[in-house]
Amino acid sequence: MTNRRRAAAAMAMLALLAAACGAAARDEPGPAARDTSASAASPSVSPLGPEQSAGEAPVPAALRFTAQTLDGKAFQGESLAGRPVVFWFWAPWCPKCLSDAPVVKAAAAQQGDVAFVGVAGLDTEAAMQAFVQRTGTGDLVHLADAKGAVWTKLGVSEQSTFVFMKPDGSAEKVSGPLGRDKLEEHLRALVAR
Repeated sequence: MTNRRRAAAAMAMLALLAAACGAAARDEPGPAARDTSASAASPSVSPLGPEQSAGEAPVPAALRFTAQTLDGKAFQGESLAGRPVVFWFWAPWCPKCLSDAPVVKAAAAQQGDVAFVGVAGLDTEAAMQAFVQRTGTGDLVHLADAKGAVWTKLGVSEQSTFVFMKPDGSAEKVSGPLGRDKLEEHLRALVAR
């Protein structure tokens, strides 16, 4: 493929990403945009050979990552092994993400047995911290993923996106905004035995 075609394809992907949230694309590095016309509720992350030490929960491949939280602490994805997890992928300038924030905050407060992890990207850490303060979601763990490593690891290419991961590593990826009823529906399926 020629450089001109690559540049045109890259610009088209950026336009799709910006259109998905209704805002202009940022210059920050992030995950590559993909066609967002696929079904909003399609399974996309699967367990890939969990490893296990004696007496420990298996660690699905999707949880084998390290990141930094917005408050500067090291975070190990493996710490989530054995629990149901909701990953919420957001960007500070995204109106869909802003509308999801209150329902995510409320659901996290009600679902003590589910780990909620915000994964911020596509902007600066200062903008990410301002979003958390503005939305009152500071009780959640938020990862600062400006380079898109966790987004890529879990196959996410747009915001607001949720990855509902069961303890065995099986997962469902759903694009938002979800609203309270849809989020609760997915949470019931996540914790169902």
